[in-house]
Amino acid sequence: MIGAENKMKPVHRKDKELFKKLFHQEHIDQFEDRFRILEEFLKTEKHLTVQQLHALLSENGVDVSLDFLKQTLHLMCRFGFAQKRTFQDGPPRYEHRHLGQHHDHMICTKCGAIIEFADAPLEKRQLEIADAHGFHLLQHRMELYGICAGCQASRADLHPLSQARQGERLVVREFVGGKGSRMRLVSMGLRPGEPVEVITNCHQGQMTIALGYNRLSLGQGLAGKVLVSSAPGP
Repeated sequence: MIGAENKMKPVHRKDKELFKKLFHQEHIDQFEDRFRILEEFLKTEKHLTVQQLHALLSENGVDVSLDFLKQTLHLMCRFGFAQKRTFQDGPPRYEHRHLGQHHDHMICTKCGAIIEFADAPLEKRQLEIADAHGFHLLQHRMELYGICAGCQASRADLHPLSQARQGERLVVREFVGGKGSRMRLVSMGLRPGEPVEVITNCHQGQMTIALGYNRLSLGQGLAGKVLVSSAPGP
């Protein structure tokens, strides 16, 4: 039977060796507990908050305080074993940092899923653009926000405008409700077949949409009477 150490990714084995070397070299205390944190951290490919990692450690029998974990994560970031990321206005999250490897992220604004991707031609093009401007590129991050395939599949094709997310491009399909609300929507310029883009929507109070070069503000009640579907891609 192959042991867990033999099945570990080579890059993770290397990280563990370097972790031991650097932490001993710097005479950092409570090494064994910190090393166990690294081991559990390397077992997951998720982007974890401090609280999520603390819960994961507890589930696997690693009993450390939240403050000790925060301090260890700070050291792991300092020595390049982890990196701290904040997506939009969410809480800080931690992910692996493997030397010589780079990836970017797609973030679902509905369920919060974070999807990693790497694209060599895209990386090359970014360097070319920087070079064309005489700019020496040191680092970069790309974050694409949208709705993941799972959330798209779980949502009906027709849905109220009030459920839309910021940045979505949609097509008005029909109105529901009484004659008064329909006439009000038409007077604002909304008609079936019109493409719209959601500028802001906090799902309470007013939401703002773009209709051509106009900005329209709708309350959640009125927006709920506008049925939309996703706009076709470019």
